[in-house]
Amino acid sequence: MSPVAMHMSDGLLNAPVSVAFLVVAAVGVGFALIKSRADLDDRTAPMAGLVATFIFAVQMINFPILPGASGHLLGGALAAILVGPYVGALCVTIVLVVQALLFADGGLTALGANVTNMALIGTATGFLVAVALRKVAERGKGGLAAVAFVSAFINTVVAATGFVVEYAIGGAGGVEIGKVALLMWGLHALIGIGEGLITAVTVTSVAAIRPDLVYLLRGTKKPLEVRS
Repeated sequence: MSPVAMHMSDGLLNAPVSVAFLVVAAVGVGFALIKSRADLDDRTAPMAGLVATFIFAVQMINFPILPGASGHLLGGALAAILVGPYVGALCVTIVLVVQALLFADGGLTALGANVTNMALIGTATGFLVAVALRKVAERGKGGLAAVAFVSAFINTVVAATGFVVEYAIGGAGGVEIGKVALLMWGLHALIGIGEGLITAVTVTSVAAIRPDLVYLLRGTKKPLEVRS
């Protein structure tokens, strides 16, 4: 696996940094697990399962961004908008753990860094951006799609930045940090476009059928009309 892929493989980080981010990921996921109890009920729990399944399925599909380079959905913003930041972080974590254990997609020693970047940083970033733009999302289908797109795009670039920081601290892939940073930011800006489009289509599709199941729209002053 290339050292510019979002899923870090074994050997990209040295042992101390790998262990450090495994601890960071464990603490973050533990906190999300505690906080998610308030968001899970008979209605939202099945939704969380569907979100995790969808992210898993779509992450297995790569889309081309440049000749010889492809990307896939990270899912942080999508999960956060649909089921909230805490449940969303758990959904993405489950996907990453299953991929690492069963499909060797992302190394086991790098699992802490991958969870930190995609499940914690990515989900938190996507949610914070979406909340900041929630008034736009309340305006209708177009507004919700725009917010989902922007949240997903920024989520992708910020998650890639987490990769760059980790590699700068303890990179062991044999590539200089400047080159890694340029490739990560450049490629993931392109990946972010695909991420944004997938997120926008998915979120508006759910909202068109069951807007009450979209976490971002909870507590809005009036029902969102997204049906065409």
